[in-house]
Amino acid sequence: MAPLRLTIEKGIFRDSRGREVTLRGINLAGDAKYPSNPEQPSHVADDFFEGDNVTFRARPFPKEDAHIHFARLKRWGYNTIRYVFTWEAIEAAGPGTYDEEWIQHTIEILRMARDYGFYIFMDPHQDVWSRFSGGSGAPMWTLYACGLNPQSFAATEAALVHNMYPEPEKFPKMIWSTNYTRYACQTIFTLFWAGRDFAPKCIIDGKNIQDYLQEHFVGACAHLAKRISEAGDLEDDIVIGWESMNEPNRGMVGYPDISVIPDEQKLKKGTSPTVWQAILTGSGRACELDTWDFGGMGPYKSGRALVDPQGETAYLPADYDESRYGYKRDAGWKLGECIWAQHGVWDPSNDTILKKDYFKKHPKTGEVIDYEQFTNTYFMEYYRMHRDAIRAHHKNAIMFCQPPVLELPPSIKGTADDDPNMVYAPHYYDGITLMTKKWNRYWNVDVFGILRGRYLSPAFAVKIGETAIRNCLRDQLTAIRKEGLDYMGDHPCVLTEFGIPYDMDDKYAYKTGDYSSQSGAMDANHFAVEGSAMAGYTLWLYMCENNHKLGDQWNGEDLSIFSLDDRPLPLSPVPQSPTNESTLTVDQKLGSNTKREFSDESTVNPGNLKAKLKTPSISSQATTDKPPELTNSPGFRAAEAYVRPSPFASVGKIINYGFDLRNCVFTLNLKADKVAPQDSPTEIFLPEFHFPKDVCDVEVSGGKWTINTDDEDGGMIQRLRWWHAEGEQSIKVTGVQRRQNMSLGKEEEEGYLDQCQQSKCGLM
Repeated sequence: MAPLRLTIEKGIFRDSRGREVTLRGINLAGDAKYPSNPEQPSHVADDFFEGDNVTFRARPFPKEDAHIHFARLKRWGYNTIRYVFTWEAIEAAGPGTYDEEWIQHTIEILRMARDYGFYIFMDPHQDVWSRFSGGSGAPMWTLYACGLNPQSFAATEAALVHNMYPEPEKFPKMIWSTNYTRYACQTIFTLFWAGRDFAPKCIIDGKNIQDYLQEHFVGACAHLAKRISEAGDLEDDIVIGWESMNEPNRGMVGYPDISVIPDEQKLKKGTSPTVWQAILTGSGRACELDTWDFGGMGPYKSGRALVDPQGETAYLPADYDESRYGYKRDAGWKLGECIWAQHGVWDPSNDTILKKDYFKKHPKTGEVIDYEQFTNTYFMEYYRMHRDAIRAHHKNAIMFCQPPVLELPPSIKGTADDDPNMVYAPHYYDGITLMTKKWNRYWNVDVFGILRGRYLSPAFAVKIGETAIRNCLRDQLTAIRKEGLDYMGDHPCVLTEFGIPYDMDDKYAYKTGDYSSQSGAMDANHFAVEGSAMAGYTLWLYMCENNHKLGDQWNGEDLSIFSLDDRPLPLSPVPQSPTNESTLTVDQKLGSNTKREFSDESTVNPGNLKAKLKTPSISSQATTDKPPELTNSPGFRAAEAYVRPSPFASVGKIINYGFDLRNCVFTLNLKADKVAPQDSPTEIFLPEFHFPKDVCDVEVSGGKWTINTDDEDGGMIQRLRWWHAEGEQSIKVTGVQRRQNMSLGKEEEEGYLDQCQQSKCGLM
């Protein structure tokens, strides 16, 4: 039996040659959140509620485009893909009806990815449950199974859905995420995690709604895992593992009082109802709600607003014919009535609360439930079910365990759940930048420290100055990683989502080509990840169809590192020779060496240098019907900040590594337990844009190194290979400092290229 491509040994990823592997990954792709036929980005209302008749068979992209995207990502130095798919893509047509054509398309895309050498783990993605409650993930029939009517969500504000907003183009930025604390999501997630305890009357097909939903969701994922296993050439080779569920949310489980907003609810934007107010508006009652906005110091109350559904409710009518899905609802679960009224939480006859602390304690044990207790009970019960279902078909699967975002991880260290083949997979975003759509170089806030109660007042959590901000982001990620070690045990920590908004400052960069704010934010985030000693990351996001006008085509978000309206980063200001491979070698036996020697690169001239840089290796078709002012100064989309050097495979254990973008210096320190073998040295991705092979300087503590540009694994990338001795070793690579974060008009670009050429020829 062939060795596994990736294993975990004592909390470290290892390749088949025993080297430590660093996952440098990307989420692929945002397009997977919405159907391909009909194509329904979140702002499109046409046929939206025909959710049984959609397919995702061209997601994340058509087969004919696969090599374009994979080659691009490989060239940018990514070795890992978090493969985004939704439950809806598998089971949209109804319970138990799987889309085998989409599954076959997925298998074919995965096979094409294998040619590029990626490590891939599968991400069953959801945001606020479903497209029909303002996000992505679950099929439409799940909302009907819960007795809800998504066509009434707009009137009742049970969910804010982009295409149902009065003017979709004015849908407030990031307000979609407040759906977690609105009636639809709060109810569905409560049923999904804890229906047996808090909604025992909700029986469908003889099962509690909790079991019905979980079994279908896990069953759909397991069916996909089975088909991938049956393909015979993907499991363990290209698909190395599975994530549990994207960003799980507890719903109302553990809420101490439904009449007040809990202290831990930091996200408030637009109308922000209490659970009780959401129940009332969901039942057709008018309520005056507090409204909130988000400023530099977080949310602040901005006023009051009346929400009046005028008698319309968020529930299916009592006489609704649901025979199309084939399930049978128990007679004790009445349509047309609030689930929580049926369970004695409130009295609809006089609109009074009967049990405001209904969700505070476990109904049977009386134990008080907080988020930590929720994670260790309800979440872990689900996680075990998901893990076991996947491993029934993929026995060596690495399980990426993702507990609720920014909450304490499950306390499983030293228990049977302390699985050596498991990864802690948290998420982290710089919330101030994400919500305000601005990169503030002057101050930021230690949000994680506030959540963990480390400050007497939030004022003490403010960090002043760019250096302090960068260090604060790093320290927060370090603390997240340490919590994983303390609570879960010695497992790799992979940050499976972080990212930045590109539409900062009212799309200033799209009008000017100046991506300095985006570059600063992106570099700060990568600096934080690199400095936190995580085992790797998958950046959010690569979106195939991003453009300046609509962003990621989903709820107004614009986090994609690729856009059809921006220019690809050139590989290098110094082109390679016409051959597929060229090598720079230095054999260093004593002392350090910073000289460039033994280069076999052929001579270049100003003419072919300009042509090389001005012609991207992969063309992109510009989008149409866009304002000309948004595309007359295209930039590189801050690519210099995410196309950065990184260790791929290291002989020994990495002590630390990092990239100083401003000075274009990469450093790596490791401790090797043996001499680097001839056939498997330490390998580092060295992007040619920053490190042209015959321009960069390399300084090592000892050993021999080469810089190769080749087409291994289907993508033209530059690697530094380093053969070193055992013990502590270090390497420092200095590249080319250049002006960054700017657009280049034709005259300016030609002048810049002339400057590069003169510098190369020693004329400057």
